[in-house]
Amino acid sequence: MLDLGSRWTAGLLLAVMVAAGSPAFAVSEDPAEMAKAARAARQAELEQVTRDMALTDDRLAELRAEIEALDKDRGTLNQALIDAGKRVQAMEKQIGKTETRINALVSSEDALRASLAEQRDVLGEVLAALQRIGRRPPPAILVRPEDALASVRSAILLGAVVPDLRKAADKLSAELGQLVSLKNELARERDRMQNDMESLAEDRARTEFLIAERQKQRDSSAAQLAEQERRATALAEQATSLKDLIARMEKEVAAAARAKAEADAAAAKRKEAAEIAKNRTPPKSLGESDRLAPAVAFADARGLLPLPASGKITRGYGEFDSLGNRSEGISVATRPNAQVNAPSDGWVVYAGPFRSYGKLLIINAGDGYHVLLAGMDQINVQLGQFVLAGEPVAMMASPKLASAGDVDIVSTQPVLYIEFRKDG
Repeated sequence: MLDLGSRWTAGLLLAVMVAAGSPAFAVSEDPAEMAKAARAARQAELEQVTRDMALTDDRLAELRAEIEALDKDRGTLNQALIDAGKRVQAMEKQIGKTETRINALVSSEDALRASLAEQRDVLGEVLAALQRIGRRPPPAILVRPEDALASVRSAILLGAVVPDLRKAADKLSAELGQLVSLKNELARERDRMQNDMESLAEDRARTEFLIAERQKQRDSSAAQLAEQERRATALAEQATSLKDLIARMEKEVAAAARAKAEADAAAAKRKEAAEIAKNRTPPKSLGESDRLAPAVAFADARGLLPLPASGKITRGYGEFDSLGNRSEGISVATRPNAQVNAPSDGWVVYAGPFRSYGKLLIINAGDGYHVLLAGMDQINVQLGQFVLAGEPVAMMASPKLASAGDVDIVSTQPVLYIEFRKDG
């Protein structure tokens, strides 16, 4: 039979443990409500950790100087961009895995705390047993599961637990031990995530400086580019479909028309070379980083092309949406502000808003193929520009309701839509 003091102590201890050790919730009498509030607090903490880390002015200056010191030839700049793009995507993928592990740990922690909340009477008996032999639990026991574990283990080792209670006390000890281990593992994962976020912020800053440097190398004057972009916007408003948009752009906008001509010429050149070497082995790379046209035909590049963004595929090619429409591409839920890289070499024939697609980027990959990327928040390339596979071209948005390509895609994550088209 528990005395009033032991019941109060056990109840308060379990309340605090269920609430993740947060004093703000210790006075509540409803463990379920405390667990809910604690989970919200942990989620807020995780969001704080995953928020983009701000680099110091000194570190930004160092990165800027690093880019300025680069040899400014096209090949060096392109390779630096591709390398930076790979690092950003690798870090985004690693952070995503860490988030998954943290969520799994939090779920396990919640289950343990719920189980411990049901054992408050057992803990009260253990505390009462310690008091009977003159070992009063320290005040810290009220806020730290580690001290609760130490007290239970002490009671068992000192023989203060009656035989009838021993099995329940052993279970309580085991679960308290698991809770302490989970807390420590969560702390390590959060530290790892914070370090990764700092590295990601640095790589993103480096990429932004490289993109700015790339834009300086462009030949088109600002006035010419602005006029062509205005013309492209007008054509997008008139176009009745994606095929119509591509056809209008490549016919009526100089930069897009020039891109098509260069793509056709490169395709003819590759075809001529292919006739000379019909028994060639499959290509092992996409070519040198200073190339001005695709060195490998799009159809032959299968297995070499990088994914445009890290994330989870939410709808595959040919799958049906909730309205019964068949998807012509794939949809990928990405991290907020995720970087998007070009999935193939090619020339930019459109970069701007288009109907329900949101921001749309169309790349002429040659041989009649076009690559469509939609749903981005920011596009970092211009009309007529030649881009390499793996080169950063856009950035996704922060979490919000988003639709791309197929209008029923709704998510708290931004969604990238990717489609390959042949002959428009």
